[in-house]
Amino acid sequence: MQFAVEGAPAPATAGRDPLIVLAGVNKFYGSHHVLRDVDLSIERGEVVVLIGPSGSGKSTLCRTINRLESIQSGRITIDRQALPEEGAELARLRSEVGMVFQSFNLFAHMTLLQNVTLGPIKVRGLRRADAEEKAMALLERVGVGGHAHKLPSQISGGQQQRAAIARALAMEPKAMLFDEPTSALDPEMINEVLDVMRGLADSGMTMIVVTHEMGFARSAAHRVVFMDQGSILEDAPPAAFFENPRCERARDFLSKIITH
Repeated sequence: MQFAVEGAPAPATAGRDPLIVLAGVNKFYGSHHVLRDVDLSIERGEVVVLIGPSGSGKSTLCRTINRLESIQSGRITIDRQALPEEGAELARLRSEVGMVFQSFNLFAHMTLLQNVTLGPIKVRGLRRADAEEKAMALLERVGVGGHAHKLPSQISGGQQQRAAIARALAMEPKAMLFDEPTSALDPEMINEVLDVMRGLADSGMTMIVVTHEMGFARSAAHRVVFMDQGSILEDAPPAAFFENPRCERARDFLSKIITH
């Protein structure tokens, strides 16, 4: 069951048709068991925030969803289709699941406009004029339209991360994955990126967000998923999780990161 949370209305399609499903997912690095029988479903339009201590498997889980990390067992489906192993089908899927990383990963020799138009032109086959029109609209949407013709090195980290979000959105993804998108930013730049992410959440974008920003989890998430040692220990609406976590490990974690 999905729950409506203050500040984050339940997605309209909640409970009908999950967009992303992980079933019995296991991941190893050698003998290290990174993900342990993970089961997780994400509804269309839902915002799910993954939190937990460093090394708990959050980023690895996020990266398995577009097979930046392979899994040893289990099943991952996106829009009812099993995650392809490789080749053209995997490339197509990756184009439909946008990902924003800790580091901005913009091409340093390209302007912001060129970074955002590259995928639509090369992968989607858009005409350059159409791709540039769309890219400018997205750069304006994330607040960096005035920097469209600058190189990444000429703008701040927060502006680079917002451009990276625009680049992912240019592919018209079905879902967006965010892996610690603010961890490399100076404190004063964090809110400008979180504000863009809140806007995406409000627009109905399906999002999985790995973050330590508890304010974002409280205000924008439909569900908070708490992980430790590769397992999901809690999966609850933000109000329930932050006010009354069920497991002792989650209570201990929250006591160390939240000052009352």
